[in-house]
Amino acid sequence: MTTLLVTGGAGFIGGNFVLRAVADGLTVVNLDKLTYAGNRDTLASLADHPRHIFVQGDIGDRALVASLLATHKPDAVVNFAAESHVDRSIDGPDAFIQTNVVGTLALLESARDYWKALPGAARDGFRFLHVSTDEVYGSLGATGKFTEATPYAPNSPYSASKAASDHLVRAFHHTYGLPVLTTNCSNNYGPYQFPEKLIPLVIARALAGEALPVYGDGRNIRDWLYVGDHVSAIRRVLDAGVVGETYNVGGDSERENIQVVKTVCGLLDARRPLPGGRKREALIEFVKDRPGHDRRYAIDASKLQRALGWRPTLSFEEGMARTVDWYLANQPWVQRVLDGSYRMQRLGQG
Repeated sequence: MTTLLVTGGAGFIGGNFVLRAVADGLTVVNLDKLTYAGNRDTLASLADHPRHIFVQGDIGDRALVASLLATHKPDAVVNFAAESHVDRSIDGPDAFIQTNVVGTLALLESARDYWKALPGAARDGFRFLHVSTDEVYGSLGATGKFTEATPYAPNSPYSASKAASDHLVRAFHHTYGLPVLTTNCSNNYGPYQFPEKLIPLVIARALAGEALPVYGDGRNIRDWLYVGDHVSAIRRVLDAGVVGETYNVGGDSERENIQVVKTVCGLLDARRPLPGGRKREALIEFVKDRPGHDRRYAIDASKLQRALGWRPTLSFEEGMARTVDWYLANQPWVQRVLDGSYRMQRLGQG
């Protein structure tokens, strides 16, 4: 593949994917609506780059998407575009349905029509890769892991909207033959993540010496995946995945939320000590839990490892150290993101 249409490529995971793809020699047509979580600063290093074409627009704009497909003739569409924060979906679910369901449907229809008109080899090689989440599977008990065969049981407006989009992607393959691939990933972390998510929020508040809110008892468990490893997994699935298949992507790094927060505190204490040698763990404050908060997620990524040879390269400790170092070195990026629409306040109280 030489040319990709990437949607949501100014967001966290999409932005990291675009940076890697362009560095690897691909041409990327980057379509992003630039909502609160889309940030052109993430793509600053690609300013005026001949292989990066940025277009501000909505995946639901069928005329725009059709024009981009006809003009640039991509070999694949990689769909990152989504409203993605559970807390925001509790406060305002409508935006999640509009983007994640209605928008994905429009994108699928545009991609289907483009693909059907392609000549032989280009038609055979075209792919539509849909990036989704492990949250569609619901919540686990103390044991077990999500596999690609786990029944869907979404528990938040966000995960319900992503489950709907996953089903649409599957339906477009089985009904129209569109050559689709789906990835369901665990919790990502790393550079360029919007500061409402747990890890960058804790970094920002801990640096400021502010209280570190932890939902409930802090014992909710997630499988943490460094975004660079996720990007490499998507590239591998795009290059070698079997059409119509779903691949779970996990970091094999289950941690309780309270462990994650304490890890950030320790890394910052070592790098930016507080006056008087105070420890940032003292800033932890347990707050009322989020409505419908799933207790545990864990990903079984053995299919991806076995079939395509992908494995995460960074341990949780290595990835967290890189992440903290990146945020310390890129505080101007953080401050520009905090533009007044979000100021590290609590969201999603229902």
